[in-house]
Amino acid sequence: MEATGRGEKGPQVVPAGADHCWSVEPDTKDPVIPERVSHYSILDRLGAGGMGEVYLAEDTVLNRRVAIKFLPNDSLADPQANRRLIREAQAAAKLDHPNICTIHEVGEEADRCFIVMEYVEGETLASRIRNKRLDLNECLEIAVQVADALAAAHSQGITHRDIKPQNIMLTSHHQVKVIDFGLAKVIRDKSLVDSEAVTESLITSGAIVGTITYMSPEQVRGESLDARSDIFSFGAVLYEMVTGDQLFAAGSAAMTITAVVSRKPPALTQYSSNVPDELERIVSKALQKEREERYQTIRELLNDLRSLKHHLEFEEELKRSGAPLADAKTKRLSEFTSPRTESKLEYLVNRIKHHRRNLIIGLSAFVLAVVVAAYFFYLPNTPKAIDSIAVLPLTNVSGDSSADYLSDGISEALINSLTELQQLRVIARTTAFRYKGKDVDPLAVGRELKVRAVLMGRMRQIGDTLNIQVDLVDAATGAQLWGKEYERKVSDILSVKRLIARDVTGKLRLGLSGQQQQKLSKGDTANPEAYEFYLRGCYFRNRRTADDLRKAIEQFQQAIDLDPNYALAYVGMSDSYVLLEQYAGTPSSETLPKARAAIERALEIDDSLAEAHTSLARIEGQSWNNDEAEREYKRAIVLNPNYATAHHWYGMFLRNRGRFDEAMPEIKLAKELDPLSPGIGAALAGTLYMKGEQDAAIEEAKKVIELDPKQPIAHWTLGIFYRLQGRYGEAIAEEVKAVELSGRASLYLSELGVCYAAAGNRAGALELLKEVEEKYNRREAVGLYVADVYAELGNKDQAFAWLEKDFQAHDGQLPQIAHNPPKGLRDDPRFQDLLRRIGLPQN
Repeated sequence: MEATGRGEKGPQVVPAGADHCWSVEPDTKDPVIPERVSHYSILDRLGAGGMGEVYLAEDTVLNRRVAIKFLPNDSLADPQANRRLIREAQAAAKLDHPNICTIHEVGEEADRCFIVMEYVEGETLASRIRNKRLDLNECLEIAVQVADALAAAHSQGITHRDIKPQNIMLTSHHQVKVIDFGLAKVIRDKSLVDSEAVTESLITSGAIVGTITYMSPEQVRGESLDARSDIFSFGAVLYEMVTGDQLFAAGSAAMTITAVVSRKPPALTQYSSNVPDELERIVSKALQKEREERYQTIRELLNDLRSLKHHLEFEEELKRSGAPLADAKTKRLSEFTSPRTESKLEYLVNRIKHHRRNLIIGLSAFVLAVVVAAYFFYLPNTPKAIDSIAVLPLTNVSGDSSADYLSDGISEALINSLTELQQLRVIARTTAFRYKGKDVDPLAVGRELKVRAVLMGRMRQIGDTLNIQVDLVDAATGAQLWGKEYERKVSDILSVKRLIARDVTGKLRLGLSGQQQQKLSKGDTANPEAYEFYLRGCYFRNRRTADDLRKAIEQFQQAIDLDPNYALAYVGMSDSYVLLEQYAGTPSSETLPKARAAIERALEIDDSLAEAHTSLARIEGQSWNNDEAEREYKRAIVLNPNYATAHHWYGMFLRNRGRFDEAMPEIKLAKELDPLSPGIGAALAGTLYMKGEQDAAIEEAKKVIELDPKQPIAHWTLGIFYRLQGRYGEAIAEEVKAVELSGRASLYLSELGVCYAAAGNRAGALELLKEVEEKYNRREAVGLYVADVYAELGNKDQAFAWLEKDFQAHDGQLPQIAHNPPKGLRDDPRFQDLLRRIGLPQN
């Protein structure tokens, strides 16, 4: 049967394949099930999957609830198939084992076969893995029961053929029930005949009966199967219980098949250093690609699991009692492999008898020690989860700056992943990267950023191999909390990022659920080459020059070409197009349609990405769709309250509409998340000035310059403040620096021209005006920049003419005039009319 159960909300079902996107959908053409079948009264439809539909029913004869499965019509269209179904079901019905779901009856109604089976109340193993991280004891307890069920079935000549977490039920009494024995063979044999045809069909159509993530290599090749196929599938389930990850899941059916057939599983110790070597050996042997190299019987595997479980229990008992433990890891493992004349149970009993006196004495002392320790030390010294962290950029020690995109990319990807965890405050990229290339003192970083931990490290690339060392440091004491070295191929960069994120969150003691663990890889691609292009795109985008933004778009496009469903690559491309207007002067009439197309595709793929909703909000704002923009900003912040960019841009959006009291908390929160960001610092300074807090605004702008004197936006902001106060000499000095640092970008040229005009240097202003106009003709400036200079020179007609050009082009920068109009235009009726046509409140 399908995995059925009852939770707090009543009867539930998890259809076969529900946790994997390559399962077959239910047959929507199946006939309506009658209210009564034989002596069973149908109560509710529980669910459906590739192996049929399941209903909750009442057995009116025995007064008990059962589950009834109706098999799909298309899989049982001929009499021979029906006979085979009955034979398989009858064989499975003979299985009498506490860990196997009981089959009560096989019948036929209206030419449709059905199976009546035990109704199991509980949850699927798939659900348990998603909702919590299983500890080692739970994993072994469940694994032993599943293996025992398989051993009972195999002894009767019955193979399951569809072992996966969705077909393993966990009851409230800690009992395991394996379901759907034998049915997979009936439904699949009809289609899995020709291995070449099967593989070709999977690759071209992306559809398969069942869940290929858990299939054995011989099963996906369409070869004949035996009990060793179940052993491989069970190994994949055991691996997932320990790690929380589906071992072979990939971005497409073809890629998953390739992984099943050829990819070597990463060691379990990459997920946790506490995994016993013996468990690593058991799982590795179960997952051997060649069936001759696997366990040859499930009974062998079961015996090894039981031995490991007993040994760990005994070792734990000795630890609790204070009795001496084995003095070396090798001695402990030798107990699994050295021959013994006595049984394992006899051996365990004899060991306990041998240590009985020590156990009694040690246990008494231990209880007393626990009471004393709890009273004096435990409560005040219970380790707390670390709730704040700064991830500093990895140092590229390769001696080749072209590898910076990797060291920077891994660091930024880790920041983005950890930001998804709402219980953890993560310093944003802009601030973290202020420490790039500096000799970092973790204690100083902790004080400056007010975080409890600092993650730092180095990266070396040698050919196609990466060596990465990361260290987690206590920011209060400077003590190393954890450190690890990773060595992988460049093509495995994505898996390295995921491993580091998983290891770090474990050391932070956050106690993440399965769902929260999944957030660490949110938005990732399964294509390593696409991920490399994405990292390059991020690297160029973050450099914020016109040429680099164009390079970024090229890199994001190549990532999309390799993985058309890579949502974050579309977000990166959209943001690059939006930024082109500010940094390259490209009109929004040209950039916004491309940005919108990219971001809408990203949201089609994953509507839960805060980055995508933030980008769409900015596009809507620059498209003068204010209500839609605000709705998207709020949606982004709900999805990820730790995303500094959402708070920053939303604050700017509110400020540009004169809602200063609402804008200030958003910008301050952005600054808390990204305290060293020059853009956020400048935004805060500008908002303070508009609220009339001029001195505070100037001090804030100066702080930004002190942090990074090479940032043009901070000099530009401070120059504006000086100009508004009539301090023209100081204003010009700041704007000259901004122009030089920006490579003579049109935004900064315009403000320098305004400063010259305000100071009475008409010739200098006209010269800069000419340069900005030429940039406009080359599509490197917007009309507002030209209008600002004309207005300061007193030529209102020309100023309005250039603003009208922006209005006709529907330019995204134009709404800024509401809070910062060119000089002398605010009281002109033409200005009020322009605000009305844009859809902004009139002053």
